Amino acid sequence: MVRFRNISLKNKIFSSILLVLLLISVLIALLARYILISSLTQELEHRGIAIAQSIADRGSSHVLDKDPAKLLVLAFDSAQLGERKALVNYIFIADLDHEVLAHTFVHPFPTWLRNANDVPGSQPHSVTLLEVEGEPTLDIAVPMLEGIYQIATVHVGLNKRHIDNLVSKLRFTFLGFISAVCVIIFLLSHRISQYITQPVSRLIRMSDEISKGNLNFQLDLGKQYADLMSEHGKEERCPAYHNSDLPCWHVARTMGPTSGEALLEKPSYCRECVIRHKQIGDEVLQLADSFLYMVRSIKLYRNRLAESEAKYRSLFDAGPDPVFVLRLKTLEIVDANPRAEQIYGYTMEELLGMSFRELELAENVDTLDSFRQQPFTLGACVFFPKIIHRRSDGSPFFVNMHACGIKYADEDAIIVSTTNITDMVEKDAQLIQASKMTTLGEMSAGIAHELNQPLTAIKMGTDFLRRVAEQDAPLQPDQMAKVTSEIGAQVVRAKEIINTLRQFGRKADLAVERVNLNDPVRAVMKLVSQQMKLQNIHVVLDLDDGLPRIQAQDNRLQQVFFNLLTNARDAINAKRRINPDGESSILVRTFLQDGRAALTVADTGTGIAAAKVDKIFEPFYTTKETGQGMGLGLAISYGIVKDYGGEIHVDSEEGQGTTFTLTFPAIAA
Repeated sequence: MVRFRNISLKNKIFSSILLVLLLISVLIALLARYILISSLTQELEHRGIAIAQSIADRGSSHVLDKDPAKLLVLAFDSAQLGERKALVNYIFIADLDHEVLAHTFVHPFPTWLRNANDVPGSQPHSVTLLEVEGEPTLDIAVPMLEGIYQIATVHVGLNKRHIDNLVSKLRFTFLGFISAVCVIIFLLSHRISQYITQPVSRLIRMSDEISKGNLNFQLDLGKQYADLMSEHGKEERCPAYHNSDLPCWHVARTMGPTSGEALLEKPSYCRECVIRHKQIGDEVLQLADSFLYMVRSIKLYRNRLAESEAKYRSLFDAGPDPVFVLRLKTLEIVDANPRAEQIYGYTMEELLGMSFRELELAENVDTLDSFRQQPFTLGACVFFPKIIHRRSDGSPFFVNMHACGIKYADEDAIIVSTTNITDMVEKDAQLIQASKMTTLGEMSAGIAHELNQPLTAIKMGTDFLRRVAEQDAPLQPDQMAKVTSEIGAQVVRAKEIINTLRQFGRKADLAVERVNLNDPVRAVMKLVSQQMKLQNIHVVLDLDDGLPRIQAQDNRLQQVFFNLLTNARDAINAKRRINPDGESSILVRTFLQDGRAALTVADTGTGIAAAKVDKIFEPFYTTKETGQGMGLGLAISYGIVKDYGGEIHVDSEEGQGTTFTLTFPAIAA
């Protein structure tokens, strides 16, 4: 197809018409040949059958009388009558024993011909193509009947070559007619293609001028178009047609206003639009008319595009947040707004050409890989919350990042906007820390009891050693080892409690780490297990030791688990006031669910009403009595879980208990 691409439209139209006509002619010729041959052959076969049937009807008496002379005369008369001489090659009559009674051959009868074509008993005739003495012949056999009995068979041989000659003459005549039609259409198609392509060629030259930026050329499509345009005179009637500074209501209402007030109604000169009217003339003239309107619209669109570009460039430059344009393949910065210079501390010359990865910490360098690993989709956007970036001096800060796929200079690109949320993150951390301090106050009784046990054991051991020293009593080595080892074990236990308490109370880092979900569960249980025992609440741990790690922060997960555990405790205590004999247990379970690490905390407390389940994660909303909580625990827990890409679900039935399910994306081992 490449070699035909440069052929002119005129020659393409001309060649296409000829090719179609040739195909039609060939199809008609083939169809005509089939119809002529089949119909004419059938007609001649019927004529041969009629000849044989006539001889059979007239010659039956001669066969019965055994008069071969009259049969011979009858056969010769039938073969030589009228035009039959050229059509009929021979006629012969044979009895039931295939003995020839009469024939029209002028030379010895070919004996093989007697048995060449027999008539089946139930058929009125039989037709067989034979070659007799070098001539193709249609042998037609018809039974000669006397009453219902067959007494002989009449054979008529039709000249197949004569039939083919008749068909050839008809076909030649028909093809001659088709050829004459093709010549006439050839001349007409040449004229039509020239008529169609001449104004199109002029439009092509004018489109070349448009591509060069020349929109002020004169459209010359000949006298016919000039007369038609002058007759309507529409260019003179539209003030905005040659002045692109005047607004065109038809175009402006589709593009929208670019400056000033919106066009709420048509201007006075647009009451009846003379540009977008019913098109006139044939398709070529309509094309020229549309071409003129297109040129005028291009002028307007070009002005509007310049205005739009200036408007959005001003929005880009004056935006309050940093905005970057990145190449999709390399993440190289190709454009940035002035705010990016102020926030990140780089000059525009330093930013252009820099990889966007240099602005991110090592933990966040794969954030934009989702755009590169999947098929590019224009307009697809992704939101990345609480990403850590760094300034030119290396200082980190938190941003919310929004990235969308765009086209920039005919190239796949990503536009990234960032919002500095460092102050908000710090305030959230302060709020979480305050919540922890409140939690530590609630745990003070249980922690004191936890520390009291190892301290009591240490005091008993030291008292024992003091009495032995005062009484100067003998002390066996095994007794000394047992007492000192017990004192050491209790010191270690007290140290673990204090370390766990210090770890829980310290301000959490915001950097993520690889965490086993079982670790924060065990850490919190060290602090609250004794308190749960004092309140007669049975806590069951079912932890999966093969659980994969997650990307999170151990200290923050402790806060989440502690909030869920204390809420379960409060729900059980509230139910006891109604039903003192009810079950008081909490089941803590970790497991793998659909490739995600999961944690459930199920209690047998009061449960949550269905109407309140959707509100429990809202800040300052609480189902507890006044003074029992501020309603921030679950809201804080929800935010922490979401920060680590997790999900939290609640399944509760009022009076039956509540189950919280947390799932986190697992990371590779």
